[in-house]
Amino acid sequence: MTKSALPRVSNAQARHLFLQKHGLCAAPKGSGKGEDLSAVIDQLGFVQVDSINTVARAHHMILAARRPAYKEKHLKHHLERDRLLFEHWTHDASVIPTEFFPHWQLRFKRDRDRLIGRWRDWRRNGFEQKFEDVLKQISDHGPATSATVGEDEKRSNGGWWDWHPSKTALEFLWRTGKLSVCRREGFQKVYDLTERVIPEAHRHQSHDDDETIDWAARSALDRLGFATSGEIAAFWDLITPQEAKDWCQRTRAAGEIIEVEIECVGGDFRKAFLYPETLSALDTQPRPPSRVRVLSPFDPALRDRKRAERLFGFFYRIEIFVPEPKRRYGYYVFPVMEGDRLIGRIDMKSLRNESRLHVRAFWPEKGVKPSKGRLAKLQAELDRMARFSGCSDVTFETDWLRTV
Repeated sequence: MTKSALPRVSNAQARHLFLQKHGLCAAPKGSGKGEDLSAVIDQLGFVQVDSINTVARAHHMILAARRPAYKEKHLKHHLERDRLLFEHWTHDASVIPTEFFPHWQLRFKRDRDRLIGRWRDWRRNGFEQKFEDVLKQISDHGPATSATVGEDEKRSNGGWWDWHPSKTALEFLWRTGKLSVCRREGFQKVYDLTERVIPEAHRHQSHDDDETIDWAARSALDRLGFATSGEIAAFWDLITPQEAKDWCQRTRAAGEIIEVEIECVGGDFRKAFLYPETLSALDTQPRPPSRVRVLSPFDPALRDRKRAERLFGFFYRIEIFVPEPKRRYGYYVFPVMEGDRLIGRIDMKSLRNESRLHVRAFWPEKGVKPSKGRLAKLQAELDRMARFSGCSDVTFETDWLRTV
């Protein structure tokens, strides 16, 4: 086999760089509020919002994995009081630093063109005629939810694809920037006029498309450490794969990025781009602390499941999406990280009425021994997760320690 002329990044170096970029390489300390919380979210770029509340909601678990002192109210202050964050779409619903809002104008424009045609086919007819009614209602009477618009319209017992026309209009106006989420009640979005939610300084900034494409690509690579053009495009899901590919070609030709080969688990190599200064600093990357952390299934370090397999040898799918004959684990299991390894997955649930976090099962990865020291670190993390979710005790099924 001919040796590649490209610089090579070992699997250990790649893991450490990737975890450092995702806030999992430093000791988990800090206040988890105010400027410290802002710094964490800015480092990640965004935090995915999800409704599943088995232990705690995904966005809270993501932040608590990096800042054990974090409290749910701290994110609420950033979103609803100080407006340092706004809620919108990346690859999914996410909270995003408000300073990035001007770049979302490109998404608003593209979603307007894309969704209007698609939703004419998917949704009930008549939602376009509801735009002015919904905007006037919110303008005159204040924030609204899907339950308080179009109250005379027929509701359906169907799923997200069968919204009533005013609900569709509400969601469309949010996706295209006319409305913004001002808060959530439970997990239901509450919408208001964008000019009443997003601070003026960010609303009136503007960037042309090329500026936003450049920002999206650079900021994605900043936060990933190394990436293919496809991974750069997918990070914010704001620019197209072709735009990311063209950006990589331009910046590589200018000497601003270089191409390298990243070693995968098993010894294969995969090409990716990174900044030259990143390559030169690889040997000085800190090693992750050896503590055990339970991660959210929506943690940004695990968002790309195929990348998790290549980097960590960790095959992971949320079991809700796995056909029953192939299901080996529980309905919804949490990845468990120790240092720079993903050492297993755990099935647990907060039984808040009984004030206990109940562990149904823990499956160590192949080759991971459930030693006394490792189990003690896992217990310490479970104690922390119990307190975070409002429980006082941790309990276990009698057969909780499993082998695959």
